[in-house]
This record gives sequence, structure tokens and C-alpha cells, in this order.
Amino acid sequence: MTESLVDVAHVPPPPGRRQFPGVGLLRSTSGLQRATLVAGLVLVAFFVLVALFAPLIAPYGFSQQSSGGQDFPALQGPSADHWFGTTVGQLDVFSRVAYGARTALIVIVLALAFSIVVGIALGLVSGFVGRWVDRVLVLFMDAMYGFPSLLLAIVVSASLGAHLSGGFGGIMAASISITVVFIPQYFRLVRNATVSVKAEPFVDAARVTGAGSGRIMFRHILPNVTSTLPVILTLNCSEAILTLAGLGFLGLGIEPTSASEWGYDLNRALPDVSNGIWWTSVFPGLAIVFVVLGLTMVGESINEATNPLLRTRRGRSKDAS
Repeated sequence: MTESLVDVAHVPPPPGRRQFPGVGLLRSTSGLQRATLVAGLVLVAFFVLVALFAPLIAPYGFSQQSSGGQDFPALQGPSADHWFGTTVGQLDVFSRVAYGARTALIVIVLALAFSIVVGIALGLVSGFVGRWVDRVLVLFMDAMYGFPSLLLAIVVSASLGAHLSGGFGGIMAASISITVVFIPQYFRLVRNATVSVKAEPFVDAARVTGAGSGRIMFRHILPNVTSTLPVILTLNCSEAILTLAGLGFLGLGIEPTSASEWGYDLNRALPDVSNGIWWTSVFPGLAIVFVVLGLTMVGESINEATNPLLRTRRGRSKDAS
């Protein structure tokens, strides 16, 4: 009897019952919340596809000023040859917007990867070790967290500008500038959760079995303190877009000859707005708005679907109605 139960327990589920990643999350939503999640996912997916296939989508290079031996006209409105018009520097706006999506995606991935690795590692060490290590790290992170995020990114970007230049160097400088802004958030989240989890019985059991500190932190505690990271990660993506655009708008972002960047394009379009030339600013601005909107919608929907308190409130409101 026991053997039959064990055999049944190890039978894999039928292929038809396997779900794609995210299907469970989608099924946990309903009504307006599901519509918001789907709309956000569509916007984010479109942004990622444009970023990945920018060389195939863009008809010209992001710094290309001529084609077939003829220079592009300056400040030409949207037309069949230039769908989003051209800039005063004879650049195709549509190509700049498409390549700007690729730049934004690379910076987001690098910045969040650096932030997660550093923030989680420091948070685990601080919460698990405690004592003077915890005090020093908490004091340092609180000091960083007290700075306005854009101001901190500006300071770091200005400091790295002389050392990191060119295409990849400029992208790295922008990524590190955003990383410094996000590290305190992940540190505080993981550190506070670690302080609570390390007192649980399963951690004591791991110590009794002879597990080392590193194994306890990364094998036993880490999986139990990262449940809320997807929500913060999604919301930080939108904040990273805005910070990158702010740096580019102030002239502290990536060099314009190395990569296309939406914030820089908005800065260059300021004189055009007063002259009634709208296309050089509207299309990069709309790109920022739609990407940030999509990421925010996904983040808020995930938060509502995974937060037990919000689910309870939503259930009570349905019962009351």
C-alpha cells in the first residue's frame, strides 16, 4: 500500500495541465484588474520587441543623416520617407525612437541586475550577522536613501562621466548611476525580512545539522525573503526609465553619437516646441509615457494579485456588493 502511494505521488502531471509562466497570476485577477494587467503586459511586450529588433524595425541608423547619397531634410514633418519626421540635425525621429528602446532596455537590465545582486547580498549579511556590521550598513544605506533619487544619480553620473565614455562605457555609467539609487531599496527590504526569518525554527534546525552561515543565508533564508521582489522589480523598471530620461535631458546621460536616448532627444527638441514643431518632442515623449505606463500597470496588478491584504479587501467589497 505504501509503495503504491509513493508511486502515485511521483507520477508527473499530464501535459495538458501544465501552465505557461504567468497564467496562474492572470487567472488570479478579474475584471478591471485583469484588463489592467493585460494592457500593461501588451505595452511591455511591444517595448521589448521594438528594443530587440530595433535594427530591423528602424529604416535608418540612429545617427544616420543621409541615404542614397542625399542628405535628409532638416525638420521635415512626418511623411512616407520619415514616419515620425526629422530633427534639426537631419536625423530620422522614428529610427531614434526605435533605437532608444534598445538603449533603455539594456540600461534597465544592467541596473536592476547590479542592484539585485548587491542589495540582496548586503541585506542578507546585515540582517543575519547583525552587531556593528548591521549598524554601519544601515547607517550608510539610510544616508543614501535620504538623497533625492535623481540628484544621487546625477552626482554618480557626473563622477563617472570622465572615466566611462563611448557607447558601452556610457551605458555602464548610466546603469551604475541608477544602480546606486536602487540598492538601498533592496537592502532595506531583504535586511528587514532576514531579521525576522533568521529566528524561525527551520534556521535553528539548519544550524544544528552543521550548515555554515553562507549556506543558511543563501539556501534557507534567501528563498523566504524575496517573495515581494517581483513587485518592486517591476516598479523600479519604470523608475529606471524616468531616471535615464532625466539624466539624458540634463546632458549627463549617454553620448548622443554612441547611442540613441529619449531624454536627450527631448532636450534637443525644446527649441522646436516654441516654433510649432511638435514631432521631434511628441514621439520620444510618448515612448517614455507608454513604457512607464505599461510597467506601472503590470507592477500594480502584480501587487494587488499577490498581496493578501489587498485580496481580502477586494473579496470583502465583492461580498458587500
